[in-house]
Amino acid sequence: MNDLCKRAVCILCGIALIETGCYRPIGPQSMTRDRHLYAGSLSDSWKEQTLLNIVKMRYIDPPVFVDVGNIVASYSLVQGINATGNIHPNGSTADATIGGFGTYSNTPTITYTPLTGNKFIRSLANPLPPEAIFAGIQSGLPADAVLFASVASINGLKNQEATLHGVTPADPNFHRIRELARQIQVSGAIRIVVKKEAGEETVSLLSVPTENISPQVQADLAEWRRLLGLNPTASEFRIVYGATASSDTEIAVITRSILSLMRTMAAQVEVPDADLAQSRAFPGFEHDKDVPGVVRLIRIHSGKSVSPEAFVAVRYRDTWFWIDDNDIDSKEVFSLIMMFFTMIDTGPKENQPVVTIPAH
Repeated sequence: MNDLCKRAVCILCGIALIETGCYRPIGPQSMTRDRHLYAGSLSDSWKEQTLLNIVKMRYIDPPVFVDVGNIVASYSLVQGINATGNIHPNGSTADATIGGFGTYSNTPTITYTPLTGNKFIRSLANPLPPEAIFAGIQSGLPADAVLFASVASINGLKNQEATLHGVTPADPNFHRIRELARQIQVSGAIRIVVKKEAGEETVSLLSVPTENISPQVQADLAEWRRLLGLNPTASEFRIVYGATASSDTEIAVITRSILSLMRTMAAQVEVPDADLAQSRAFPGFEHDKDVPGVVRLIRIHSGKSVSPEAFVAVRYRDTWFWIDDNDIDSKEVFSLIMMFFTMIDTGPKENQPVVTIPAH
Protein backbone atom coordinates (compact mmCIF):
# COMPACT_ATOMS: atom_id res chain seq x y z
CA MET A 1 0.00 0.00 0.00
CA ASN A 2 1.52 3.30 -1.04
CA ASP A 3 1.66 6.46 1.07
CA LEU A 4 -1.48 7.91 -0.52
CA CYS A 5 -3.52 4.84 0.41
CA LYS A 6 -2.16 4.92 3.92
CA ARG A 7 -3.12 8.56 4.32
CA ALA A 8 -6.65 7.87 3.12
CA VAL A 9 -7.09 5.04 5.59
CA CYS A 10 -5.68 7.16 8.42
CA ILE A 11 -8.06 9.99 7.62
CA LEU A 12 -11.07 7.66 7.71
CA CYS A 13 -10.00 6.11 10.99
CA GLY A 14 -9.25 9.51 12.50
CA ILE A 15 -12.64 10.92 11.61
CA ALA A 16 -14.34 7.86 13.08
CA LEU A 17 -12.41 8.30 16.32
CA ILE A 18 -13.25 11.99 16.48
CA GLU A 19 -16.92 11.26 15.91
CA THR A 20 -16.93 8.72 18.70
CA GLY A 21 -14.96 10.94 21.06
CA CYS A 22 -17.25 13.94 20.54
CA TYR A 23 -20.23 12.10 21.96
CA ARG A 24 -21.46 13.48 25.24
CA PRO A 25 -24.64 12.49 27.09
CA ILE A 26 -27.22 15.21 26.46
CA GLY A 27 -29.36 14.52 29.54
CA PRO A 28 -26.97 15.84 32.24
CA GLN A 29 -25.94 18.76 30.05
CA SER A 30 -29.52 19.84 29.49
CA MET A 31 -30.58 19.69 33.15
CA THR A 32 -29.11 23.02 34.27
CA ARG A 33 -30.35 24.87 31.21
CA ASP A 34 -33.82 23.30 31.05
CA ARG A 35 -34.56 23.52 34.76
CA HIS A 36 -33.90 27.25 34.71
CA LEU A 37 -35.93 27.81 31.54
CA TYR A 38 -38.91 25.75 32.69
CA ALA A 39 -38.89 27.49 36.08
CA GLY A 40 -38.91 30.87 34.36
CA SER A 41 -41.71 29.86 32.00
CA LEU A 42 -43.82 28.50 34.86
CA SER A 43 -43.31 31.70 36.86
CA ASP A 44 -44.25 33.95 33.93
CA SER A 45 -47.26 31.79 33.08
CA TRP A 46 -48.50 31.87 36.69
CA LYS A 47 -48.14 35.65 36.89
CA GLU A 48 -49.95 36.17 33.59
CA GLN A 49 -52.80 33.82 34.56
CA THR A 50 -53.24 35.63 37.89
CA LEU A 51 -53.25 39.09 36.28
CA LEU A 52 -55.63 37.97 33.54
CA ASN A 53 -58.14 36.64 36.08
CA ILE A 54 -57.97 39.90 38.07
CA VAL A 55 -58.66 41.89 34.90
CA LYS A 56 -61.50 39.54 33.90
CA MET A 57 -63.20 40.05 37.26
CA ARG A 58 -63.34 43.80 36.59
CA TYR A 59 -65.49 42.88 33.59
CA ILE A 60 -67.61 40.38 35.61
CA ASP A 61 -65.98 37.59 33.64
CA PRO A 62 -65.52 34.45 35.82
CA PRO A 63 -61.90 33.56 36.55
CA VAL A 64 -60.57 30.26 35.23
CA PHE A 65 -57.46 28.51 36.54
CA VAL A 66 -55.40 25.84 34.84
CA ASP A 67 -52.55 24.13 36.65
CA VAL A 68 -49.45 22.59 35.11
CA GLY A 69 -49.44 19.01 36.32
CA ASN A 70 -46.33 17.45 34.80
CA ILE A 71 -43.54 18.31 32.42
CA VAL A 72 -41.77 15.37 30.83
CA ALA A 73 -38.92 16.33 28.53
CA SER A 74 -37.43 13.62 26.34
CA TYR A 75 -34.39 13.99 24.13
CA SER A 76 -32.83 11.82 21.48
CA LEU A 77 -29.60 12.22 19.59
CA VAL A 78 -28.57 9.94 16.74
CA GLN A 79 -25.23 10.55 15.10
CA GLY A 80 -22.96 8.59 12.86
CA ILE A 81 -20.44 8.63 10.12
CA ASN A 82 -20.01 6.67 6.92
CA ALA A 83 -16.92 6.45 4.82
CA THR A 84 -16.08 4.58 1.63
CA GLY A 85 -12.83 4.31 -0.24
CA ASN A 86 -11.42 2.75 -3.36
CA ILE A 87 -7.86 1.66 -3.91
CA HIS A 88 -7.05 0.88 -7.51
CA PRO A 89 -5.36 -2.44 -8.27
CA ASN A 90 -2.16 -0.87 -9.41
CA GLY A 91 -1.94 1.01 -6.10
CA SER A 92 -1.14 4.22 -7.84
CA THR A 93 -4.26 6.15 -6.83
CA ALA A 94 -6.93 6.09 -4.15
CA ASP A 95 -10.17 7.97 -3.59
CA ALA A 96 -12.45 8.21 -0.58
CA THR A 97 -15.95 9.46 0.19
CA ILE A 98 -16.74 10.56 3.73
CA GLY A 99 -20.18 11.49 5.09
CA GLY A 100 -21.79 12.11 8.43
CA PHE A 101 -25.30 12.42 9.79
CA GLY A 102 -27.01 13.49 12.98
CA THR A 103 -30.55 13.82 14.26
CA TYR A 104 -31.57 15.66 17.45
CA SER A 105 -35.09 15.87 18.82
CA ASN A 106 -36.62 17.47 21.89
CA THR A 107 -40.23 16.45 22.59
CA PRO A 108 -41.50 17.70 25.97
CA THR A 109 -44.97 16.61 27.08
CA ILE A 110 -46.87 19.03 29.32
CA THR A 111 -49.97 18.05 31.31
CA TYR A 112 -52.52 20.76 32.13
CA THR A 113 -55.18 20.26 34.80
CA PRO A 114 -58.26 22.54 34.88
CA LEU A 115 -58.87 23.56 38.50
CA THR A 116 -62.61 23.10 38.95
CA GLY A 117 -65.03 21.37 41.25
CA ASN A 118 -66.62 22.10 44.59
CA LYS A 119 -63.45 21.72 46.65
CA PHE A 120 -61.46 24.18 44.57
CA ILE A 121 -64.24 26.78 44.41
CA ARG A 122 -64.76 26.60 48.17
CA SER A 123 -61.04 27.04 48.74
CA LEU A 124 -61.15 30.27 46.74
CA ALA A 125 -64.34 31.51 48.44
CA ASN A 126 -63.39 30.60 52.02
CA PRO A 127 -61.61 33.24 54.11
CA LEU A 128 -57.87 32.87 54.52
CA PRO A 129 -56.91 31.33 57.89
CA PRO A 130 -56.04 34.13 60.36
CA GLU A 131 -53.22 32.05 61.82
CA ALA A 132 -51.68 31.75 58.36
CA ILE A 133 -51.89 35.51 57.86
CA PHE A 134 -50.17 36.31 61.14
CA ALA A 135 -47.66 33.49 60.68
CA GLY A 136 -46.73 35.15 57.38
CA ILE A 137 -46.14 38.40 59.26
CA GLN A 138 -44.03 36.52 61.80
CA SER A 139 -41.93 35.04 58.99
CA GLY A 140 -41.15 38.49 57.61
CA LEU A 141 -43.91 39.45 55.20
CA PRO A 142 -44.57 43.22 55.58
CA ALA A 143 -47.37 43.60 58.12
CA ASP A 144 -48.90 46.72 56.56
CA ALA A 145 -49.19 45.16 53.10
CA VAL A 146 -50.43 41.81 54.44
CA LEU A 147 -53.16 43.40 56.60
CA PHE A 148 -54.20 45.71 53.77
CA ALA A 149 -54.49 42.87 51.28
CA SER A 150 -55.90 40.03 53.37
CA VAL A 151 -57.93 41.50 56.25
CA ALA A 152 -61.49 42.80 55.90
CA SER A 153 -61.69 44.00 59.51
CA ILE A 154 -59.75 43.79 62.73
CA ASN A 155 -61.51 44.33 66.06
CA GLY A 156 -64.33 46.12 64.23
CA LEU A 157 -62.09 48.45 62.22
CA LYS A 158 -63.05 47.88 58.58
CA ASN A 159 -60.72 47.82 55.62
CA GLN A 160 -61.79 49.41 52.34
CA GLU A 161 -63.97 47.18 50.20
CA ALA A 162 -64.83 46.89 46.52
CA THR A 163 -68.35 46.07 45.35
CA LEU A 164 -70.18 46.21 42.03
CA HIS A 165 -71.20 49.76 42.97
CA GLY A 166 -67.70 51.07 43.62
CA VAL A 167 -65.11 51.24 46.39
CA THR A 168 -65.98 51.93 50.04
CA PRO A 169 -63.23 53.72 52.02
CA ALA A 170 -61.71 52.10 55.10
CA ASP A 171 -62.16 53.29 58.66
CA PRO A 172 -59.47 55.96 59.16
CA ASN A 173 -57.93 54.08 62.07
CA PHE A 174 -57.52 50.90 60.01
CA HIS A 175 -54.66 52.40 58.01
CA ARG A 176 -53.07 53.65 61.22
CA ILE A 177 -53.30 50.14 62.70
CA ARG A 178 -51.42 48.57 59.80
CA GLU A 179 -48.85 51.38 59.82
CA LEU A 180 -48.19 50.78 63.52
CA ALA A 181 -48.10 47.02 62.96
CA ARG A 182 -45.30 47.47 60.44
CA GLN A 183 -43.30 49.73 62.76
CA ILE A 184 -43.69 47.27 65.63
CA GLN A 185 -42.80 44.36 63.34
CA VAL A 186 -39.58 46.05 62.21
CA SER A 187 -38.60 46.62 65.84
CA GLY A 188 -38.98 42.90 66.54
CA ALA A 189 -41.38 43.54 69.42
CA ILE A 190 -44.06 41.14 68.29
CA ARG A 191 -44.23 37.35 68.08
CA ILE A 192 -46.82 34.86 66.90
CA VAL A 193 -47.20 31.72 69.00
CA VAL A 194 -49.23 28.67 67.97
CA LYS A 195 -50.01 26.21 70.74
CA LYS A 196 -52.64 23.87 72.12
CA GLU A 197 -54.53 24.76 75.24
CA ALA A 198 -55.99 22.12 77.54
CA GLY A 199 -59.10 20.58 75.98
CA GLU A 200 -59.05 22.97 73.04
CA GLU A 201 -57.88 22.98 69.47
CA THR A 202 -54.75 24.74 68.29
CA VAL A 203 -54.88 28.47 68.98
CA SER A 204 -52.80 31.40 67.75
CA LEU A 205 -51.50 33.95 70.18
CA LEU A 206 -49.84 37.28 69.54
CA SER A 207 -47.15 37.90 72.13
CA VAL A 208 -45.95 41.42 72.91
CA PRO A 209 -43.05 42.11 75.31
CA THR A 210 -43.56 44.58 78.13
CA GLU A 211 -39.91 45.10 79.09
CA ASN A 212 -36.63 45.96 77.38
CA ILE A 213 -38.19 47.90 74.51
CA SER A 214 -37.46 51.44 73.39
CA PRO A 215 -39.70 54.36 74.34
CA GLN A 216 -40.78 54.78 70.71
CA VAL A 217 -41.89 51.14 70.45
CA GLN A 218 -43.66 51.46 73.80
CA ALA A 219 -45.57 54.46 72.44
CA ASP A 220 -46.45 52.57 69.24
CA LEU A 221 -47.67 49.57 71.23
CA ALA A 222 -49.75 51.78 73.52
CA GLU A 223 -51.43 53.47 70.54
CA TRP A 224 -51.93 50.12 68.81
CA ARG A 225 -53.62 48.65 71.91
CA ARG A 226 -55.81 51.74 72.33
CA LEU A 227 -57.04 51.76 68.72
CA LEU A 228 -57.88 48.06 68.89
CA GLY A 229 -59.46 48.32 72.35
CA LEU A 230 -56.95 45.90 73.88
CA ASN A 231 -55.86 45.57 77.49
CA PRO A 232 -53.05 48.15 77.96
CA THR A 233 -51.01 45.87 80.23
CA ALA A 234 -51.56 42.42 78.70
CA SER A 235 -48.65 40.80 76.91
CA GLU A 236 -50.53 38.03 75.11
CA PHE A 237 -53.57 38.29 72.85
CA ARG A 238 -55.57 35.48 71.32
CA ILE A 239 -56.24 35.69 67.57
CA VAL A 240 -59.78 34.61 66.63
CA TYR A 241 -61.93 34.77 63.52
CA GLY A 242 -64.87 37.14 63.96
CA ALA A 243 -66.22 40.65 63.69
CA THR A 244 -65.78 41.68 67.32
CA ALA A 245 -63.65 40.50 70.20
CA SER A 246 -65.28 38.91 73.25
CA SER A 247 -62.69 40.40 75.62
CA ASP A 248 -59.88 42.93 75.68
CA THR A 249 -57.32 40.18 75.25
CA GLU A 250 -58.67 39.00 71.89
CA ILE A 251 -57.90 40.20 68.38
CA ALA A 252 -60.91 39.42 66.21
CA VAL A 253 -60.09 39.27 62.51
CA ILE A 254 -62.26 38.78 59.46
CA THR A 255 -60.01 37.75 56.63
CA ARG A 256 -60.67 38.00 52.93
CA SER A 257 -60.98 35.09 50.57
CA ILE A 258 -58.86 34.81 47.45
CA LEU A 259 -61.90 35.79 45.37
CA SER A 260 -62.58 38.81 47.59
CA LEU A 261 -58.97 39.96 47.32
CA MET A 262 -59.04 39.52 43.54
CA ARG A 263 -62.24 41.58 43.34
CA THR A 264 -60.61 44.32 45.44
CA MET A 265 -57.64 44.33 43.06
CA ALA A 266 -59.98 44.21 40.05
CA ALA A 267 -61.63 47.45 41.16
CA GLN A 268 -58.24 49.12 40.78
CA VAL A 269 -57.61 47.99 37.22
CA GLU A 270 -57.51 51.07 35.02
CA VAL A 271 -59.95 50.13 32.27
CA PRO A 272 -60.62 52.21 29.14
CA ASP A 273 -63.12 55.02 29.63
CA ALA A 274 -65.36 53.63 26.88
CA ASP A 275 -65.77 50.35 28.77
CA LEU A 276 -66.87 52.24 31.88
CA ALA A 277 -69.26 54.46 29.92
CA GLN A 278 -70.90 51.41 28.34
CA SER A 279 -71.09 49.54 31.69
CA ARG A 280 -68.84 46.75 30.47
CA ALA A 281 -66.88 46.92 33.74
CA PHE A 282 -68.01 47.72 37.27
CA PRO A 283 -67.08 51.13 38.75
CA GLY A 284 -63.64 51.50 40.32
CA PHE A 285 -60.51 53.45 39.52
CA GLU A 286 -60.34 55.37 36.28
CA HIS A 287 -57.23 56.00 34.23
CA ASP A 288 -54.60 57.77 36.36
CA LYS A 289 -57.27 59.02 38.79
CA ASP A 290 -57.58 58.16 42.45
CA VAL A 291 -60.81 57.75 44.40
CA PRO A 292 -61.20 60.27 47.26
CA GLY A 293 -60.63 58.65 50.65
CA VAL A 294 -59.43 55.37 49.14
CA VAL A 295 -55.84 54.13 49.28
CA ARG A 296 -54.62 52.20 46.28
CA LEU A 297 -53.77 48.58 46.92
CA ILE A 298 -52.36 47.99 43.44
CA ARG A 299 -52.03 49.90 40.19
CA ILE A 300 -52.76 48.00 36.98
CA HIS A 301 -52.40 50.11 33.83
CA SER A 302 -54.07 49.62 30.46
CA GLY A 303 -53.48 50.78 26.91
CA LYS A 304 -53.48 49.80 23.27
CA SER A 305 -49.79 48.92 23.47
CA VAL A 306 -47.90 47.34 26.34
CA SER A 307 -45.24 49.20 28.28
CA PRO A 308 -41.69 47.97 27.55
CA GLU A 309 -41.04 48.21 31.30
CA ALA A 310 -43.88 45.87 32.32
CA PHE A 311 -43.34 43.45 35.20
CA VAL A 312 -46.24 41.31 33.94
CA ALA A 313 -48.65 42.01 31.07
CA VAL A 314 -51.68 40.35 29.47
CA ARG A 315 -53.93 41.16 26.52
CA TYR A 316 -57.70 41.11 27.03
CA ARG A 317 -60.48 42.58 24.86
CA ASP A 318 -57.97 44.12 22.47
CA THR A 319 -56.38 46.03 25.37
CA TRP A 320 -53.10 45.46 27.17
CA PHE A 321 -53.04 45.44 30.98
CA TRP A 322 -49.83 45.51 32.96
CA ILE A 323 -48.01 46.32 36.19
CA ASP A 324 -44.95 48.54 35.91
CA ASP A 325 -41.65 46.94 36.87
CA ASN A 326 -40.67 50.06 38.85
CA ASP A 327 -43.90 49.99 40.92
CA ILE A 328 -42.55 48.24 44.00
CA ASP A 329 -45.77 48.54 46.04
CA SER A 330 -47.94 46.98 43.32
CA LYS A 331 -45.40 44.21 42.69
CA GLU A 332 -45.33 43.44 46.41
CA VAL A 333 -49.12 43.11 46.66
CA PHE A 334 -49.29 41.10 43.44
CA SER A 335 -46.67 38.71 44.82
CA LEU A 336 -48.66 38.43 48.06
CA ILE A 337 -51.77 37.11 46.33
CA MET A 338 -49.65 34.45 44.66
CA MET A 339 -48.31 33.47 48.09
CA PHE A 340 -51.85 33.38 49.49
CA PHE A 341 -52.71 30.75 46.89
CA THR A 342 -50.23 28.45 48.64
CA MET A 343 -52.03 28.97 51.97
CA ILE A 344 -55.22 27.34 50.72
CA ASP A 345 -55.85 23.87 49.38
CA THR A 346 -56.20 24.51 45.67
CA GLY A 347 -54.83 21.16 44.57
CA PRO A 348 -56.82 19.34 41.88
CA LYS A 349 -59.22 16.62 42.94
CA GLU A 350 -58.52 13.06 41.92
CA ASN A 351 -59.89 12.00 38.55
CA GLN A 352 -59.99 15.56 37.31
CA PRO A 353 -59.89 15.94 33.51
CA VAL A 354 -56.38 16.57 32.25
CA VAL A 355 -55.06 17.80 28.95
CA THR A 356 -51.74 16.36 27.85
CA ILE A 357 -50.08 18.21 24.98
CA PRO A 358 -46.87 17.05 23.30
CA ALA A 359 -44.92 20.22 22.56
CA HIS A 360 -43.12 19.98 19.20
